[in-house]
Amino acid sequence: MWTILTWLKPSADQIHLWNYFAAVKPVLDLQKEHDVFLMIADLHAFTSVHEKDFIWKANINQAKIYLAAWIDLEKVTLFRQHKVPAHTELNWILSCLTPFGTLRRMHAFKDAAAKDKTEKISAGVFNYPTLMAADILIYNPDLVPVGQDQKQHIEYAQDIAEKFNRLFWETFKIPKELINKKVAKVPWIDGRKMSKSYNNYIWILDDENTLLKKTKRVVTDSIPLGTPKNPDECNLYNMLKLFITEDENQVIREKYETWKFSFKEMKELLYSKILDFLKPIQEKYNSLSDEEVIKILEENEKKANQIANKNMKKIYEAIGM
Repeated sequence: MWTILTWLKPSADQIHLWNYFAAVKPVLDLQKEHDVFLMIADLHAFTSVHEKDFIWKANINQAKIYLAAWIDLEKVTLFRQHKVPAHTELNWILSCLTPFGTLRRMHAFKDAAAKDKTEKISAGVFNYPTLMAADILIYNPDLVPVGQDQKQHIEYAQDIAEKFNRLFWETFKIPKELINKKVAKVPWIDGRKMSKSYNNYIWILDDENTLLKKTKRVVTDSIPLGTPKNPDECNLYNMLKLFITEDENQVIREKYETWKFSFKEMKELLYSKILDFLKPIQEKYNSLSDEEVIKILEENEKKANQIANKNMKKIYEAIGM
């Protein structure tokens, strides 16, 4: 049995399908055999979102969606980042061990600097990697599921953990990244990775009419009937295969080889499959009250604090405090 840490940043008031397959589904798979710390990374969201009511609601809605997706609270500790002060305590210690030049080379800062003048970037954005390292190391996880674009953050957490262990004593376990390469290659709607910034997303809570409009927007090729097509090169197929059984997949792949049906039919099938997938999640979501979700979070946050504070005590002892 491993200890797993994963998170999702509540920069929106709900999550889209890419978030589900990249962040939620791995939890559902991992919880079967491992202990999972599932963090709502609201302190990270605060680097860009400064609206009080929105942040509060986004936290609750994201937790509600996780619960609606049937996470097992016997195996998963679901908590809000800001409710565990040890994250920011350890962030300071790690910041004191991190060279300025290292943070300048991190993707979070470089990407922000490329979009705006450096003078306007907050210190929170600059120190984002040390807080993320603290998020990881405070629980001494074995594995951290991340996308390929976040691998650098895990490498930094590994480096700073090794440095701390050398300078003081063996305190941190060196975490390993867990990257789901299969999902990482799946495009959405316009062929790009699903993203709010690209406006190519399907929300978990989209209603039927909205979902129908969005599936009709999926980009496809112009190909006459009867012309064989490689399904792996088709954006529509790469979306659809996430929602079908292996038997259904074989039938659809055979149809691509002869191309005896239209993209219109494929889009209708995609709509039907996504709708069937979302309905039970939406029904469970609508059955949960904010008060019920807050109570669950507070119970889980007690557990997270107990573990984080115990580890924080060892860290302070290691540095002589």
